[in-house]
Amino acid sequence: QVQLVESGGGLVQAGGSLRLSCVASGRTFSIYALGWFRQAPGKEREFVAAITRSGGNTYYSDSVKGRFTISRDNAKNTVYLQMNSLKPEDTAVYYCALDGTPWYRGTESGRYNYWGQGTQVTVSS
Repeated sequence: QVQLVESGGGLVQAGGSLRLSCVASGRTFSIYALGWFRQAPGKEREFVAAITRSGGNTYYSDSVKGRFTISRDNAKNTVYLQMNSLKPEDTAVYYCALDGTPWYRGTESGRYNYWGQGTQVTVSS
């Protein structure tokens, strides 16, 4: 069993920055790939970013590429999402998710086995 707890969400003006954190417990964190997803009201959950177990490979959706950075600290069982140049359309609940494998397997949420409870990010214009 894995528990994922996100933090760092909040209200920020457009152009601002936030850093989300997700702490994992319950399994060997360092051997699994991790991802961030988001869900805006009335919309489906969408892929944001992913990172392989070593952190050597990262992947981003086109909508956040160049503005967001995913990273991980395996010693702290934590994955981060640094979000810069935020836009109102980035407003959503952000979720971290743990893949049951070490590799990036695509953007589908069904490939991830464990999810956090989410943290709200609101970007005002």
